[in-house]
Amino acid sequence: MAWPVLSALFLLAMGGIHLYRALTDVSGVLGVLFIVNAVGALALAIAVVVLRGRLLLVACVLSLLFIAGTLLALVLAMTVGLFGIDETLHGRLVPTALVLESVGVVVLWVTIGLVAHDRRAT
Repeated sequence: MAWPVLSALFLLAMGGIHLYRALTDVSGVLGVLFIVNAVGALALAIAVVVLRGRLLLVACVLSLLFIAGTLLALVLAMTVGLFGIDETLHGRLVPTALVLESVGVVVLWVTIGLVAHDRRAT
């Protein structure tokens, strides 16, 4: 049970960063997308903690895709630009988001492995 909770915490932290940025310094369409990201992270975090069995595995896989996609979007914004946005490593909470999302990918990967192993054992 510890790994799904840890996974949920990483999802909430990622969503929290996006919500903070949307409320403080990101506006327009990107601000709306950041709020949608925060809501999605909250929904997935709840699902990862509440669900069991096959549905937990599905929620964990979706969460991994979600956090990896967010990480990819940040890396693209920092390198080639994304939707006209050019982010830098010196941007607000960018280093924190890079580390948090990278570790979150690893944590969710481990969680998926453990959940899949538990399903096979039962």
